[in-house]
Amino acid sequence: MADIASTDAPAAGLTIGETDDGTARLHRNLFIGIAVLLAIAPFVAYPVFVMKVLCFALFALAFNLLLGYGGLLSFGHAAYFGMASYVSAYTAKHWGLTPELAILSGTLIAALLGLAFGSLAIRRQGIYFAMITLALAQMAFFFSLQTPRFTGGEDGIQAVPRGKLFGLVSLADDRALYWLVAAIFLGGLLLIYRIIHSPFGQVCKAIRDNEPRAISLGYRASQYKLAVFVLSAGLAGLAGATKAIVFQLASLTDVHWSMSGEVVLMTLVGGLGTVFGPIVGALVIVSMQNFLATLGAWVTVVQGIIFVICVLLFREGIVGVIAKWIKKPL
Repeated sequence: MADIASTDAPAAGLTIGETDDGTARLHRNLFIGIAVLLAIAPFVAYPVFVMKVLCFALFALAFNLLLGYGGLLSFGHAAYFGMASYVSAYTAKHWGLTPELAILSGTLIAALLGLAFGSLAIRRQGIYFAMITLALAQMAFFFSLQTPRFTGGEDGIQAVPRGKLFGLVSLADDRALYWLVAAIFLGGLLLIYRIIHSPFGQVCKAIRDNEPRAISLGYRASQYKLAVFVLSAGLAGLAGATKAIVFQLASLTDVHWSMSGEVVLMTLVGGLGTVFGPIVGALVIVSMQNFLATLGAWVTVVQGIIFVICVLLFREGIVGVIAKWIKKPL
């Protein structure tokens, strides 16, 4: 997928300095800063709003793992986000699973769905790959619409119980649930960071930049692409499953094609191919949706204008531009 990555991965030129002490120290300080912000956030902001930002930030991080570091452009990531949301909501409400098991079940289903869809999609490259992912995601949407016994149809699955964590700690209070969501987000972020900087991640970046050369060196590119696809789908599912517990709702919105577009927008605004960019992008987009809600449908118009401005003026995204200024990868 070098044809995609060569034009959309601003961090590629910065990877040389990724292993130096200054960069490692910077990243460590950023992680500490994020942890501190997570600790004080529920006391200075509405916890449900912060949880929504964290869920979508994890979703954007999962998508960025696939596109920014795998070079695979998917237009169907809503399938994994939405189906995990449905499974999590259904198992919590109808099977009475505790929240951690409901979230785990949704994540597992998303990973399995990613394995099935990815096995088909990686047979093609470029725009053909993207169109296959979109077609498969539309199949998931149609399934959700036509199986009201499982998904609730257009009404969705409502009044999902938050339950008790490990059967002991009640999550009915927003702040109690917040700490679980914050832990899931931070764990997901650390996992993605480790994947990116592991030998596996380095091979994925090599395939992204020059797939024929990576194949000539003996790497089985298709297996690496499938592996990163499944990891991305599973993490997207983790975000969707968590969101269902937070809002006590799973609906068609979660699996609609527009959700796939939203995560693309978050990633590009924050900074494609950066570790922390999707977090910033999710914060910007979710904040716009929340604070500009009085504009109704015009919110999407405003989002479009901001996207165009970012593409024209900040092609690397917000964090990508900052990384250029300080000359260190973020």
